Amino acid sequence: MKNTKENSMVVIKPLNIKTAIFSIEGTAPLVIHRFSTKAKNQMKQKMELGSTGTKNKVKRDPLDETETFNASRYISGDGWDGFNVASIRCALISACRLVGFKMTLAKLSIFVEADGRDKLEPQFGLIKILGAKPVLQEDIARVETGQAYITFRAAYHGWSAKVRVRFDADQFSVQDISNLLVRAGEQVGIGEGRPDSKNSAGMGWGTFKVTG
Repeated sequence: MKNTKENSMVVIKPLNIKTAIFSIEGTAPLVIHRFSTKAKNQMKQKMELGSTGTKNKVKRDPLDETETFNASRYISGDGWDGFNVASIRCALISACRLVGFKMTLAKLSIFVEADGRDKLEPQFGLIKILGAKPVLQEDIARVETGQAYITFRAAYHGWSAKVRVRFDADQFSVQDISNLLVRAGEQVGIGEGRPDSKNSAGMGWGTFKVTG
């Protein structure tokens, strides 16, 4: 008998990426709290000192409400307020759990385009916040030790945005992405106090609906 080798052929289809644009409208306040440059510099100072002992502690400046509020915002190079573009992508991926789609595949198949870049840290892409100005929101929060402290964050009431989603059309249809975005807005949310918060059950903030 002759030994025969079976030849196998792998066929890889061309990449099929499509883009869909959606209008979203907040159904609750959007609360933003970026990690401020000042806080990063204080951490850097501490690390450079090489000790957390009393002798080498970094002196804290008195709390400035307005400064803390402004430091919580994402502001583009063109001067408009926005939110981190990654928040929408993360919400879409998280919503996949609700419909039985593998999140690992969604990470490779769903992307969101930014409207601009943060002026202080351009590595952060931003989606422009429409129809709302930032207002200072004062809340009581708790650190991991349970100690209470006051936070000053930027909140946007009556906000809306345009979202451009790029997706693998061999994995999702436009209708799939639309339905996923609806779930993300209703059940996941974005920003502080969202339903899908890692640290709590949320505060009812950051939810939105798809309007177009």
